[in-house]
Amino acid sequence: MRRRRFAIVRSAALCAMVLLVPLSCARQGAGRTSPSADALFAAHDSVLAHADDFSDTIVIRYARGLKVDYRDDGIHVVISNPDPSAPYSAPEEMVITRPLRRFICTTALQLGNFEVLGLEDRIVGMNSLKNLFSPTMQEQMRDGRTVRIGKEGNFDVETILATQPDYVFVSASKHGGFEAIRACGIPFITHHGYKETDPLGQAEWIKLIGLLTGEPRRANAVFADIERKYLKLRDEVAELTAQQLKTSKRLPTVASGRQVRDGWYAVGGQSYMAQLFRDAGADYVMADNDDSGGRTLDFEAAYARSVHADFWQIDGSSGGAFTLALLASEDPRYTTLDAYKNHRVLFCNFAQTPYRELAGVQPHLLLADFVKAFHPELLPHYVPQYYKLMD
Repeated sequence: MRRRRFAIVRSAALCAMVLLVPLSCARQGAGRTSPSADALFAAHDSVLAHADDFSDTIVIRYARGLKVDYRDDGIHVVISNPDPSAPYSAPEEMVITRPLRRFICTTALQLGNFEVLGLEDRIVGMNSLKNLFSPTMQEQMRDGRTVRIGKEGNFDVETILATQPDYVFVSASKHGGFEAIRACGIPFITHHGYKETDPLGQAEWIKLIGLLTGEPRRANAVFADIERKYLKLRDEVAELTAQQLKTSKRLPTVASGRQVRDGWYAVGGQSYMAQLFRDAGADYVMADNDDSGGRTLDFEAAYARSVHADFWQIDGSSGGAFTLALLASEDPRYTTLDAYKNHRVLFCNFAQTPYRELAGVQPHLLLADFVKAFHPELLPHYVPQYYKLMD
């Protein structure tokens, strides 16, 4: 199999091989009762403050598109598209031999991978995002430490060259204008994180950033916190729903998407969002669908599946409050859905939340948002961050 090979540099400190277990956990007494998910989500301890307690060795457990191998000549990383339905493309292989400091991001999710690690200072260029939520990046844009490189299809190549980037992160689904950048000899890294269907797999791409920047301890610390909260809440949901099913109480059902131009766009039954629904203890009305991405249905087919769903998940951008009345103005037929009539519509406003930046690396919060709606007794103190019930 042919692989594109990139030379990267790396610090000798990354070679140390230790277990991916925080030292603070090893010092805890055996048999101590684990805190509930509600308590974990209520805690406000600084994860990065304890990064030194974690291993500097990266181990990939969930991400299908990342492989890491420690060898004598450096850290070998293989990047591939984890989407089984995607056309074949040759994996990219790189060898990390020292930390890098200068990167360009071309999507909000790539920015979020740096942001959650507190490494925004490594980003020297960004495309022109419609909404930028990171206060640190806003400040870096204002003082010129990070520059705007234009939009896809109309990049400012001279500005890009002036930033002297070590790498440009690109998305597999975006191609416009990148040829001119490649022609200048600037190497690319394809970020396939958004193609992972396992929520923890998508978040695990922060470990790639940890490797590239020489900050694996940060990446391990942040991911361990995400993983711990996600799995704890998922397990509590599984325990609750198992008891409910024993008493013949059915699980809540959830529908997805709405009419977009010529069809009703919904997430596929094997998608990232569908996995979140399952882990949150709900039956997705399109669970029998095999798509790992989205699926467009005609209105009548989608309506037939969704009309009696207990909940309805949608998203979009609205400068002000997006109400049920405004939703009904898009299509009066929405008002006949059970979820609409019972005020159980979960909406994420992209214009007012950093969903595109951070949701991909905060799957524990997305899970908690849905659990708060589907099984509120498990998270009595949690305040939804992205998906909230509409008024």
